[in-house]
Amino acid sequence: MMNSISSHQRQWARLPGSRLWATLLLSVSIAWTGGNLGVRAAETAPNELKQVIEQIDNNASQQNLEGVLAFYDRQFESEDGLTRSSLAEVLAGFWQDYSQIRYSTEIESWEHEGNGWIAETVTTIQGQKRMMGRSMQMRSQIRSRQRLENQKLVSQEILSERTILTAGDNPPTVDFQLPEQVLIGQRFTLDAIVQEPLGNDVLLGAVLEEPVHVNHYLESKSIDLELLSAGGLFKLGTAPILPEPRWISAVLIRGDGITMITQRLRVVSSIQN
Repeated sequence: MMNSISSHQRQWARLPGSRLWATLLLSVSIAWTGGNLGVRAAETAPNELKQVIEQIDNNASQQNLEGVLAFYDRQFESEDGLTRSSLAEVLAGFWQDYSQIRYSTEIESWEHEGNGWIAETVTTIQGQKRMMGRSMQMRSQIRSRQRLENQKLVSQEILSERTILTAGDNPPTVDFQLPEQVLIGQRFTLDAIVQEPLGNDVLLGAVLEEPVHVNHYLESKSIDLELLSAGGLFKLGTAPILPEPRWISAVLIRGDGITMITQRLRVVSSIQN
């Protein structure tokens, strides 16, 4: 007999709001006034820089909103439309849902430019929340490029991001394949394949595509699930005709677990390295 999935699960899956992956523009660093010009490898970063990043990670892990915002310029803006004030709203809403959360940032490269600094960093966010009566585990990784002036973050660009949410005793292990960037109007494929044999399990799934926009950070989405005849999701999409990023989400549910994966798809007018 097939393992059962509740009618509640058959009808919809609710994607969490507060886009965890982009919620935390916390891949930050601080201006450093010494050293030679040019791109620097992570291992050459000054100790002062490393210490400040550690302090920001600690403030975020403790959900200290004022401590985090102290490193954002009042004129801060991101490519997603976030300002300092809207970032504060997103962070407060996001942290409210999580009983445990931890941030860890690594520097990939840094360089002096004009009167400021450009730094590329990778931030890993791990957390736990209650959703649909279940305990959900979250792991997100964000790679970003930011400009800093006078020890304040003034702008930021998200280069890549992926978030995985899991719940249940045995959430599906999913091989998720999606390009990080595509050209405007280009066709692309999404494969989200469950690695374990399904046996007699019922597998439900769905794909959701959303524009990346500040108004969508705090939204939750209800989506219709379909009964899958194969062990995963296989979709063909077409990028928009304007260079506007998208969030692409795949949801896979079986009787003893749920896995949701969301990745940012950068839509560009020319291929960027």
